[in-house]
Amino acid sequence: MISSTFVHSLSYLEIAFCGVALFALLRSESAKKFPSLVALLGTKLVSGLACLTFLAFSGRGLERHLAYKLYFYTYWPSFAIESILSLLVVYSIFKLAMEPLKGLATLGILVFRWAAAISVAMSIGMAVGPSYTSATFLVTVVTHLQQTTSILTLCLLLFVCFAIRPMGLTYKSRIFGVSLGLGVMATFSLLTSAWMSNNSYLYSALNVTNGIAVCLTFFVWSAYFTLPEPKRRMILLPTTSPFLRWNQISMALGDDPGFVAVGGIPPEIFAPAEVEIMRRASVKMTSSRPPVESDLLSRLA
Repeated sequence: MISSTFVHSLSYLEIAFCGVALFALLRSESAKKFPSLVALLGTKLVSGLACLTFLAFSGRGLERHLAYKLYFYTYWPSFAIESILSLLVVYSIFKLAMEPLKGLATLGILVFRWAAAISVAMSIGMAVGPSYTSATFLVTVVTHLQQTTSILTLCLLLFVCFAIRPMGLTYKSRIFGVSLGLGVMATFSLLTSAWMSNNSYLYSALNVTNGIAVCLTFFVWSAYFTLPEPKRRMILLPTTSPFLRWNQISMALGDDPGFVAVGGIPPEIFAPAEVEIMRRASVKMTSSRPPVESDLLSRLA
């Protein structure tokens, strides 16, 4: 059996590593590039400090039942916010990774938005039940939302691993580092959810492993945002590259159609400045124009 003291020490270590990762992110001047990651780390830091404070004062100036309620209604809503922010981080990572190929990025973002919206709707729908209390409903919704976020995160990590070279990135890129950290957390989060569906014992080895994985993720992010990032290479794709072909198709599908003026052009559609320019041009070119063109320009003027 794993002692509760070790688990609490691991919780303090998580908060410390989270603070270090947030500091490294802000110090690297990448906050504008990863605003959702800043919000995610900030939420984790604040909620973690609040929850540990409630646990520390439970029975020591704070009634135990009240401390538990404060802990519960701080942990689960913040966990829901973290899941939503994780989706936004995944969204921003995809946009940054696909930045050189605007057509594919637009198509992928559209698919991602629909997948995220359907996932959130399914999470809420699966939690709706006549026998659910408000607390049970909250836990069920957040759990399903977190599982969905983890699956989308793992799909993104798989995509980034395959597309990192064609997109001009390297494994030292911060885009890959953030994706790797999210993938580690998503993997262990799914394992923890599957374990807790059959075993709710708090101090299990899997929960401790999940805490270690979170600390490892924060350490990886701290390293990536502390070390200098290599410059993104220029993309050179062969004409037979599927990335190039699908990007061209996506851009063609997203383009607005052109418009052609059919029939006569009434003078009223032109602005006064345009009419004046045409009048002056017609004065200069009257001597060299055929009679028909000169007559049309004089009518427009």
